[in-house]
Amino acid sequence: MKKTIKIVALTLMAVACVFSVSAAVSPAPQSAYAAVLKQGSKGETVKTLQQKLKNWGYYTGSVDGIYGAKTVAAVKSFQRKNGLTADGIAGAKTLAAMGISSASGSSSSYSSSDVNLLARLIYGEARGESYVGQVAVGAVVMNRIRSSSFPNTMAGVIYQSYAFTAVADGQINLTPDANAKKAAQDAMNGWDPTYGAIYYYNPRTATSQWIFSRQTTVTIGNHVFAK
Repeated sequence: MKKTIKIVALTLMAVACVFSVSAAVSPAPQSAYAAVLKQGSKGETVKTLQQKLKNWGYYTGSVDGIYGAKTVAAVKSFQRKNGLTADGIAGAKTLAAMGISSASGSSSSYSSSDVNLLARLIYGEARGESYVGQVAVGAVVMNRIRSSSFPNTMAGVIYQSYAFTAVADGQINLTPDANAKKAAQDAMNGWDPTYGAIYYYNPRTATSQWIFSRQTTVTIGNHVFAK
C-alpha cells in the first residue's frame, strides 16, 4: 500500500512539473496591438500605414511596406499633429489614432448612403477646416453612434433635432468634395483625432454656457472637441 501511494505521489509530481514547464515556455496571449511598427519593420500593415500617411499628406515616399527613414519622419509629423509622443514608432496609440485596428470599426458595416451622408455633413460643417479637422467632425458622429446617449444609426445621429448646424441651415444638401468623402471613410474606419469626443463647437460663435462646461479633449482648427 505504501509503495502504491509513493508511486501515485511521484506521478502527480511529474505531471505538475510538466505543466509548470509548459506554462513557463508558452507565450503570453498577444493583444490586438502587440505588434509595434518601427524602422526596419516590413509587411502589409506597414503598407497600410504608409498609404494612410500618403493620403493625409504626411508621406511622399513609395508605399513599399518597408518602414524606412521617410516613414519614420512621416509618423513623427502625424504624431506631433495629433498630440502623441513624436518618436516615429507606431505603437498602440499611434495605430489606433490612424484607424489601424480590428475590423469591428470598419466602414464595411455601413452602406454607401451612410458614407455619402457623413461626407455631406463633414462638408457642410467643416469644409474650411484642415483634413484632420474634417475627420474629427466625422469621428464625433461615429462616437455618438457608439454612445448609449445618442441614436445608434448614421441618419439618426445626423438628423437628430438641433444636433448640427449644417442640417438646420440646409448645407447638408451640398455636394461633398473628394476630401470630405475621404474624411468620412477615415472616420468610419476608426481614425479618431478627437480622443473620444461626442461634442464640438466653435468658441467664437457658441452661445450655450452648457457646452463650455464639457471636458475638452483637443482643439483642432476652429473647433473645440469635448466629452
